[in-house]
Amino acid sequence: MSEVMIDHREKAYALLKADADKILRLIKVQMENLTMPQCPLYEEVLDTQMFGLSREIDFAVRLNLVSENEGKALLENLERQLNILHEAAQNLDNRFCSCACRVYCAVRLK
Repeated sequence: MSEVMIDHREKAYALLKADADKILRLIKVQMENLTMPQCPLYEEVLDTQMFGLSREIDFAVRLNLVSENEGKALLENLERQLNILHEAAQNLDNRFCSCACRVYCAVRLK
């Protein structure tokens, strides 16, 4: 494999990893300041971000910039970290959500 191709593969992986890290930070901030894991806003943001990352990874795999195993490992690692956050939030017995859908969340969480 040429040096240029290796450089592109490393950059592609670094960009995907950075996007995964951004998603984790976004969800952390959202959980700390705005919403609970049961909130539809939280679920929507998480689903949208994870779908976007999975499409980025698929694209990089199709271009042969990232192996399928590397891409799968990135997603699995992010999901593992998000599950840890989710479980920690579940243990907090905070029943109030401060997102825009507060009324819906307050009713739903009772």
